[in-house]
Amino acid sequence: MLTLALATGRGGGLSPVRTVLAGVAVAQAGSAVVSFVIFWSSTGDSYREILTWLMGSLGGATWPEALTALGATAVVGTYLAGQARTLDAFTFGDVSAASLGVAVTRTRWVLLGTTALLTGLLVSVAGAIGFVGLVVPHAVRLLVGERHHRLLPVAALAGATFLLLTDTASRSLFEPRELPVGILTAVVGAPVFAVLLRRRATS
Repeated sequence: MLTLALATGRGGGLSPVRTVLAGVAVAQAGSAVVSFVIFWSSTGDSYREILTWLMGSLGGATWPEALTALGATAVVGTYLAGQARTLDAFTFGDVSAASLGVAVTRTRWVLLGTTALLTGLLVSVAGAIGFVGLVVPHAVRLLVGERHHRLLPVAALAGATFLLLTDTASRSLFEPRELPVGILTAVVGAPVFAVLLRRRATS
């Protein structure tokens, strides 16, 4: 909510550049708060547990947490699948979406707020696992196109498969130690994302 509030212009417009900059500012502020809490309250081996959570790991997740994450993902996924046409309209920009009858500001707040809540719940279970949501949808878009009624389910399945493979690798590559899966997804995802960005810039 704070990111959207900072990024929204006086006329209610929301540009991608302002959104990214506002997101970076809020993320850095949040990171400072988390670092302060860690510094103030952590003792002994708790530093190791916190570091594992910050880098992302599925090792500490319990079945009740997994079922909660599954239920939340199913509910939000079903809702987003029903918004496929609206998401298609946003592909062409705010003006085009408004001309197609989309209540741009309200819809954006609902969509981003819903997905942010889901993301927060998943991070509370598995930690911050980066680059899955950045890389997989862009890669899938190259295969199935821009239409969200196909893109959303395929991206969800591909993201789950990618995470499963990287989690398996993180558990076996350095056995008996378990590498936090967020490290491996970043190692794989960062160069792939750079290639995808480069490809979109030259297309």
